[in-house]
Formats: sequence, structure tokens, C-alpha cells
Amino acid sequence: MQRMPLSFVLSLAWLALVVTAAATAHWLPIEDPTKQSLLRMLAPPSAGLWFGADSLGRDVFSRTIYGFRVTLAVSLGSVALGLLFGGALGIVAGYFRGAAERTILMGVNVLLAFPPLVLIIAMVAYPGQPLVKVIIALGIVFMPATTRIARANTLVFREREFVVAAQAVGMGNTRLIFRELLPNLVPALLAYSLLLVAVAALAEAGLAYLGLSVPPPTPTLGQMMASEQANVLEAPHAVFFPAGMLFLTIFALNMVGEEVQRRIDRRARAA
Repeated sequence: MQRMPLSFVLSLAWLALVVTAAATAHWLPIEDPTKQSLLRMLAPPSAGLWFGADSLGRDVFSRTIYGFRVTLAVSLGSVALGLLFGGALGIVAGYFRGAAERTILMGVNVLLAFPPLVLIIAMVAYPGQPLVKVIIALGIVFMPATTRIARANTLVFREREFVVAAQAVGMGNTRLIFRELLPNLVPALLAYSLLLVAVAALAEAGLAYLGLSVPPPTPTLGQMMASEQANVLEAPHAVFFPAGMLFLTIFALNMVGEEVQRRIDRRARAA
């Protein structure tokens, strides 16, 4: 059995810690992220305030943990949406070819030509739950790339012997796709999805920084950095602790995604 690199193990441990902390934030012994205290405005890190306090005296550590809940919800939700619809369209385009492929690729090219920020602003402008709108908008942005990857892999596998043999014995298209093609496409899509989660986390932080994500008082990492940028010289902890936590998480996602991709490539070469 091949030994896992230390960087991969540490990255997995960090991601597990972040997900666990965000999922169990209500039960952790931390303050309410919206609780204000003017007596400790911009207080530096201490034993009672691990990450210090912001300009309204709110616990930066608590707000960072709760901010990760929005980051994870947007990242996982948008990537799942992009994989579900983009992957399905890519498989249809790569397997059936012809008019279906031309139509799908035309739609993909239209989405790729449309500025993502304009699409997100248009989505956010409509009434509804802000979190849901951001997830849908990013999911639409991720669909074209996912569609192309699924199509390219489908084109490769549809010519393999096991697919040709299944067609020769009269296996139906739906059954063939789910039993023969899809299990072979999942590893490649999984590796790509891990990198997409990192992109989505960074995108959500950027949108929150611009005021296009979940509105206050719900804490988000980008919103925390934006609201405290005027105090960065006086109280750098209010900006750099959330930024540092986001950096470590995105770095860990990239490390895990790259290692998974390397393992998939080695397995493909061995086969």
C-alpha cells in the first residue's frame, strides 16, 4: 500500500477540523458571533479572545467559525449543483453526440462568454434567500467546465472494450451509462470537484467582500475582512485571522485535490 504524504494527511486533518467546528458551532463553548461589547472594541488576542475582537467588540474567533458555515454551504452546494447538471450534460453530449452534443456545447459556450460577476449580480438582485441565490449562481458558473470534463472523459470511455461489449449484448443506453460509464467518470470528476470547492470558497469570500453574499448580521469571512479593512493598521488581527484561516483551508483543499488527481493518474497509467 502506498504511503500517504505528510502534507496530504495534515491537509485532511485541517479540513476535518474546519468542517467539524463549523458543523458543531452551536455546541462549542464560544460566544454568540453577533454579541457586541463596546468595552472591548478592537481588543487584541488574549486568553479569553483567541483572535481578538472587531470594531464592535465581537469575538473574531467565534465569527470565523460561524463564517465557515456559510463558506462550506456555498462551496459544497454550488459544486454539487455544477457537478450534477454539468456532469449530466457532459455525459449526454459525449455519449449521444450529434445534435445533442452541438446544442449542449453551444449552451456551454454561451455561459463561458457571459461575465460571471454580471450573472451573480443579476441573481442576487432577485428576491429570495441570499444563500440559495449565491449557491445557484456559482453552480451555473461551474457548469460549463464540468460539462467539458465529463464530455471529454465520456468520449474516451465510450470507445473502450467494456462499453462496446455492453452495446453488443443489447444493454440499453440508460443502464449502460449508469453501470459502465458513470463509475469510471466519478474519480476524475471527484478530483476536479475538490479543486472547485477551493475556487468556490475563494469566490464566496470575494462576493462577501463586495457585499454580494449573505448580508449581515450573519458572519462571513469576506464580510469580516471588508468591514474591518479601515482598522487594519490599528487592529490587524480582525482582518488577518479570518484571511489566514481561509488561506489555510483553500491551501488544504488544493493539496488534497492534487494528491487525489495524482493517484487517479497513476491508476490510469497502470491500467
